[in-house]
Amino acid sequence: VQLQASGGGWVQTGTSLRLSCAASGRTFSVYAMGWFRQAPGKQREFVGSINWSGGSTYYTDSVKGRFTISGDNAKNTVYLQMNSLKPEDTAVYYCAAGVSGRIVLANSWSYWGQGTLVTVSS
Repeated sequence: VQLQASGGGWVQTGTSLRLSCAASGRTFSVYAMGWFRQAPGKQREFVGSINWSGGSTYYTDSVKGRFTISGDNAKNTVYLQMNSLKPEDTAVYYCAAGVSGRIVLANSWSYWGQGTLVTVSS
């Protein structure tokens, strides 16, 4: 499974940005996709995930109510809509697929995109 993330950029506090992650390859083996982020000097942290079967989503507390994950099965693409962005959201955002174990742990995921940088300026 190959993942290609895109959509990052520089934005101001309070604005919105949408990230995309397109999956290719053995996508039939993927039942969930997730988003993580890594700020400079910090560990990679879980942002949220979506289960392709039923579309259920799960988010870390710090983004609940501001971020929304959605997916397009036909395009094998997952989106991360980020609203009301804050400077603390600044990070490289990674999409992931192929989870086995706890979804909030980075090492539970097998496949990773290359990351896309989001910078939120105050």
